[in-house]
Amino acid sequence: MSHVTCPSSRDCAQTQTQTSIASITFVLTRMLCRPMNTLTVLPDFDVSNHTHILPSLERAHISTADLLSLDALHVAKRAHVPPGDVKKLADALIDALHADSQCQAGRHLGGIRQRAMISTLDDGLDTVLGGGIARGHVTEMVGESAAGKTQVLLTLLLAVQMSVAAADAEAQHGTAALYISTEAPLQTTRLAQILKTHPRLLKLPPAARPSLSKVHSTHIHDLEAQEHILRYQVPVAIEKHNVGLLVVDSVAANYRAEFDKGGPGRTGSEALAKRSAQLAKTASFLRSLAHKHNIAVVVANQVADRFTTTEPALALPSQSTQSTRPGTPLQRFAPTQGRAHLNSVAFLSNDDPLALDHQQRFFTGWGDDASMTSLKTPSLGLTWTNQLSARIALLKHPIYESKPYAPGDERNLIGWNRALKVVFGAWCAESNTKFEVWEGGIRTCTSADADDAEADKT
Repeated sequence: MSHVTCPSSRDCAQTQTQTSIASITFVLTRMLCRPMNTLTVLPDFDVSNHTHILPSLERAHISTADLLSLDALHVAKRAHVPPGDVKKLADALIDALHADSQCQAGRHLGGIRQRAMISTLDDGLDTVLGGGIARGHVTEMVGESAAGKTQVLLTLLLAVQMSVAAADAEAQHGTAALYISTEAPLQTTRLAQILKTHPRLLKLPPAARPSLSKVHSTHIHDLEAQEHILRYQVPVAIEKHNVGLLVVDSVAANYRAEFDKGGPGRTGSEALAKRSAQLAKTASFLRSLAHKHNIAVVVANQVADRFTTTEPALALPSQSTQSTRPGTPLQRFAPTQGRAHLNSVAFLSNDDPLALDHQQRFFTGWGDDASMTSLKTPSLGLTWTNQLSARIALLKHPIYESKPYAPGDERNLIGWNRALKVVFGAWCAESNTKFEVWEGGIRTCTSADADDAEADKT
């Protein structure tokens, strides 16, 4: 014979209270989920002091955005509730959002402090890069020939061997570096010169100083060997030698040699599609490698010239590919209006804001400044760009001898101005700074010293 136990009045009261709170929470969830989903963002928000107005707010279709943006009196009239109670609820939501954002910011900053960064051995460059090159990410160094890409990479090969505390005299050994070259072999002579002359490295005790023996390198000549080494030999080398930095210099060389040469039965579109698929696989593998082993993957990339029209497409509706598109919201400029805007939009080659010709100036590193004349585009296209965590462009501008020139005379080139530009980054904001190449590697320089310090033919 089974017995049924009758619940006490206290248990019934608790059950009714829990049911009431659950129903109120459900109402608040429905109300807040529409615009902001606040209960997901603020799971610990206390609704006990506002239960008497929540049903009325729900019936009046008052959203969280309304509570935070509209006047309390207006909300109270719509929901037929006391304005003071609406003000209290809005203030409570604002306080909860601020407290949560501060907590999230603290956790985010804590994560940044704990993230192992690879220094460039220069405080100015590290500041621009948000502390250096982050581990667990794929970073691209892009620039034209002699812009300083290899100099930055060689510096990183030594800096990765220093621990986070390597800025102090008491530094411990860091991790090793793996350098994969596809064009010129590793410049060991230049690497040794940086090691012997950089002041920050010379201050370290001998036991903590970086060593060439911890820089492992290999040279590959074709794409097949590159894929084999990356997929099968690199993971083994990372585990065996405690590698913290993988450098590929450069990633585009073998792809260009393989897919630009063409072949019988291969069209340009087929080669491009095959290259895009292989690029996506390679980049995905590099990202997983960086995340799994917590290493920094830094790849050097080449550039190609970008050709644009001398007059923007905004001023030439007859030449626009979208002139026959019906219903476009864009207003066409008359030719005279286009010429009036030539100084401000001359670097635009397409009037469609979603077109690649317009968008690429935001993620290539060239074209966002209207004063730039020699525009470049990083190799491997948009497929490769979408796989990167950060793109760092190294720019160089010629320095000519300041003297009177006769008509038709060529100006005498005496050196280069170089700049490091963060195009986009997962851990740092867009920024740039001038730098110079010297016997100790790379270092920032002031605008006053840039012309003199970069008057070398490096």
